[in-house]
Amino acid sequence: MFMDDVAVVSFSCYRESVAKAFDEIRAGGVLADQSKILIKPNLVDDLPFPVTTPVDCIEAIIDYVRSVSGAEIIVAEGSGGDKSTGEVFTALGYTRLAEDKQVRLVDLNEETLVRSEIPSCKILSEYFIPKIALEYFIISVPVLKAHSFSEVTLSLKNMMGFAPPSHYQEGGFWKKSFFHNRIHESIIEMNMHRMPDLTLIDATVGMPDSHLGGRQCSPPVNKIIASYDALEADRAGAGLLGFDWKNVAHLADNHPLHS
Repeated sequence: MFMDDVAVVSFSCYRESVAKAFDEIRAGGVLADQSKILIKPNLVDDLPFPVTTPVDCIEAIIDYVRSVSGAEIIVAEGSGGDKSTGEVFTALGYTRLAEDKQVRLVDLNEETLVRSEIPSCKILSEYFIPKIALEYFIISVPVLKAHSFSEVTLSLKNMMGFAPPSHYQEGGFWKKSFFHNRIHESIIEMNMHRMPDLTLIDATVGMPDSHLGGRQCSPPVNKIIASYDALEADRAGAGLLGFDWKNVAHLADNHPLHS
C-alpha cells in the first residue's frame, strides 16, 4: 500500500519484502541509472539488531540493486560510540558480508571531507561532510526506533553517521555529541546539506522506548518502508511506533526540507 509517496509492505523475508517495497516505488529504473551507490545502515555501535541494521537487510538491498544495475556499491557508516567503525563492521557481520558480496566497506569517520555552506542555517551554516556523500547515490537504511533525545531515529537522523568526529565530537567518547543539545534543528540542517536519495526503513521489529536497548514492539511491527522522500518515510515510521509526527519537531509541518 502507499501512504502518500511511501510504500509500506508487510514483511515475509528480506529478499521478498525489500524487492516488493522497491518495486512499489519503481526503484528499479532509478537505480539502473546510477553508477555509484552508497548503502548507509544504522550501526551506531556494536549492538545487535534491532538496535542496528541487520546484514540480512543490507544483503537483500545489494541483491536487488545488482538485479537492476551495474553500479559500484559501497556500504558506509561512521559509528557514534566508543568502538571504531571497523570493529562495529566486524562484530555485526558486515566484514563477512563485504567479502561474500564483493562490496567495499567505508568508514565515514575517516573519509576526506568537503565544506558545504548554507548561510540560512542557524547551527550548520558551515558543514563538513565526506566527499563521497556528494559523489554517490545514497540509500539510507535505518531500523525503526524511538530515541531518547530526538523522539525517533529513522532515515533523516541516520545521516548523522556522515558527520566527522574531527569536527562534531565534543568531549567524551560519543563521536557526534555536537548535535545533542539542539538535535531536532541539527537533523534538519544536516539534511539540508545532504538528504538521502532513497530510504528503506527496516520496521520488522521496532523499539518504542529507546535507541540503544529496552523494550521491543510486541507484536513486532512486521513492515518494510520505502520512499524517495526521507521525511515522508520517517513520518510513516513514527506512526508505526505510535508517535504523531506533528509532535516530533524535526518531522513537523512547514518543513524546510519540503520548501
